[in-house]
Parts: sequence; C-alpha cells; structure tokens
Amino acid sequence: MISAAHGQAVQKDYLTALEADKIRDAETPNERIKLFLQYADDRLKKFQYELEHPSASRHAEMLNYLMNSYVGCVDDASDLIQEGIEKQQNVRAGVDLMASKAKEFLEILKKISAEGKEADIYKPNLDDAIEGTQDASTTPKRPRKTSRLLRCAAKTKKVAPGRTE
Repeated sequence: MISAAHGQAVQKDYLTALEADKIRDAETPNERIKLFLQYADDRLKKFQYELEHPSASRHAEMLNYLMNSYVGCVDDASDLIQEGIEKQQNVRAGVDLMASKAKEFLEILKKISAEGKEADIYKPNLDDAIEGTQDASTTPKRPRKTSRLLRCAAKTKKVAPGRTE
C-alpha cells in the first residue's frame, strides 16, 4: 500500500472512495491534514447521532466502526504532520488546525465517556480515541536527527575556558 501522504490512492477501510480521492488529489500536506480532520469531525458527529438515534440493526457495529474511523482519521492527520516536520515541509496550518480540533474533539469524547450511554458497547474504542486524540494534540516533535543536530550545535556554541566569542 502506498501512503496517502505521497499523493497516491489509498483506500482505507474508514474512508469512502470519494474521500480517498479527495485526499489523493490534495496538493499539500496541509490540505490532506484538513481533510482528515474534517472526516474525523464527521465520524464523531455521526457517532453522536447514532448514540442518540440507534439504528434498528447493527447499532453496536456502527458505533464501533464510527469510533474506529474517527481514530483512524486523527491518526492519519497526526502522521502527516509528523512526516511534514521530518521532511521540513510547511505544515504550520495543519499543526494549528490539529491543536484547535483536538481540543474540541477531546471535550466531546470526554463528555461521551462521562455520560456513559451504552458504554459497554464501545468503551475500549472510546478509550483509544481519547488516547489517540491526546497524543495528536501534543506539540509535534522535531525529528530525532534534527533534535540531535540542534543539541550538538548548542554544545559547540559553548566557549572554551579562557576564550571569548
């Protein structure tokens, strides 16, 4: 399978064909991040709707599918951010959007958890969603190689005893 981050077609089991096409056609990482976060938002809203208006059949399956789909979208957006940072691409807009949306998503997820409506059906997936959203909301880390380079550069800036800069 080829990564969506490289602009290639990827059919994830939680994306429709149209959504996968839009991600593939997006020209920048920021556009792909925005799309994944839109899809995550959509899945969370559909989850809430399904919780309030249970379908006659496959209710439990639908709740778990929607929560897993939400997590997949958030994880993919987070992966694109990390990949963009590692490749030194401008993903600032994606980082900012993730920060604001993750905060919003966490409030909704924690509310769902606190209310506990039918929690026995989807609790493990909800816990994964909360954890994944918290992970995604943390400040993106610099790639290890760059971080090491920065530490080395900082060490070499130290002036040897008896020398002035």
